[in-house]
Amino acid sequence: MIPAHQGRAAERILFSVMCKKGDVVPNNTHFDTTRANIEFVGAEAVNLPIPEGKDPAHLRPFKGNIDVAALEELIARVGAQRVPLVMLTITNNSGGGQPVSMENACAVSAVCRQHGIPLYFDACRFAENAYFIKLREKGYEDKTPKQIAQEMFALGDGCSMSAKKDGLANISGFLCTNDALAQQEENLLILTEGYPTYGGMAGPDLEAVAVGLEEALEEDYLKYRIASTAYLGAHISAARVPIVQPPGGHAIYLDARAFLPHIPPASFPGVALGCALYLEGGIRSVEIGTLTFGQHATMDLVRLVIPLRVYTQSRVDYVIEVILEVWKCRDAIRGLRLTYEAPFLRHFTARLEPL
Repeated sequence: MIPAHQGRAAERILFSVMCKKGDVVPNNTHFDTTRANIEFVGAEAVNLPIPEGKDPAHLRPFKGNIDVAALEELIARVGAQRVPLVMLTITNNSGGGQPVSMENACAVSAVCRQHGIPLYFDACRFAENAYFIKLREKGYEDKTPKQIAQEMFALGDGCSMSAKKDGLANISGFLCTNDALAQQEENLLILTEGYPTYGGMAGPDLEAVAVGLEEALEEDYLKYRIASTAYLGAHISAARVPIVQPPGGHAIYLDARAFLPHIPPASFPGVALGCALYLEGGIRSVEIGTLTFGQHATMDLVRLVIPLRVYTQSRVDYVIEVILEVWKCRDAIRGLRLTYEAPFLRHFTARLEPL
């Protein structure tokens, strides 16, 4: 276990050591920093979600699954030697916070073992994913989230983690591996992050992660958090506001293309909707779509993450009121155009103006 100050730092170390120019890294859906770190070393990041995962309105319990047949086809086409690792993001953040089934993880693991390819998890929402398996997958009803998480991690060779998510910490992350490359990864950590005992983090942050990883698996916590998200989703979808269905665990994702059909993807409907929410009621959100992923975007989503352990029902009710007000005035929202973009992760610093 190699600590780092954030998940993206762990990703940078992982891909710097394992990938080279011309390699291909498949995933159910790469997160933004994951894709950027892969592309920075000259490798190709490939998304292989199941077809239903590209349809926000489609109801399916495990829309975060990777397309196993497409994975096998990719390996056959490019050759296993060009695939240094396969990643599985749990839950599938950029795909609408949708969970991955244990059945799917087992199938991916089997494909990886057949071809001698390591399997890594992007584990930011591992506890949430485990709880969805408990709720939705036959045979796991009586298992604890911790038991389910341990079973899933046993299928892989390592993981990267942003501990600000299901680590319940203010900052930090880590890289875990069973690979012999761990020594090289620690050497790179020392170069840019810190010593392997602290990874650029303060002691209290490390202690918070140690406690948070356990507390994130407590069923009472997971039940309340996922119920709060479902409450938000149910109330706005009842008013016909288009969202990714079914609701995820940590966030509701608005379907900006359906919300603002008069704004084409090239005019960034997700950013336009996010700006409208902020101007109407100070609601902070994040676009996951054309600005974030460019040509790789198959959806334009607006992610409304419910902060950890701070939102009461009254706050969620306020968010609902703001969304419904924006929904009423949606025809007046205008698209945007870029005035500045960086070569990597452009959405972090991009500047736009109304059309």
